[in-house]
Amino acid sequence: MRRKTGELVPLEVSILEASVGLAGHGIPEAHGYQLAKEIRDREGARRLTAYGTLYKALDRLERVGYLSSRWEDPHDAAADSRPRRRFYRTTAVGEEALAVARRKGAEAGSRRPAAVQP
Repeated sequence: MRRKTGELVPLEVSILEASVGLAGHGIPEAHGYQLAKEIRDREGARRLTAYGTLYKALDRLERVGYLSSRWEDPHDAAADSRPRRRFYRTTAVGEEALAVARRKGAEAGSRRPAAVQP
């Protein structure tokens, strides 16, 4: 899919929706696997989003300022005997970008011709 300058691709919209949704449920930041599960659950997908694709999208969203991230404390990860996780949070700019993407999606849907009834 070709990206128009300043527009979000569907995966990026899904990531922001998942992040905002989790924040609305009291989880202000989430790691990549948690976001992938949330996307799968929200969209009724059978599989999780491919990790290479997910993390590239997370990086793009962070570079444009729609997400911020932090690495968890290495002691927390060591205490659980697992690698450190990177936690992502939607920024105010990201929330606005999501709102714009939703409006554009709604406008595009309303411009489609109505189905002809037989």
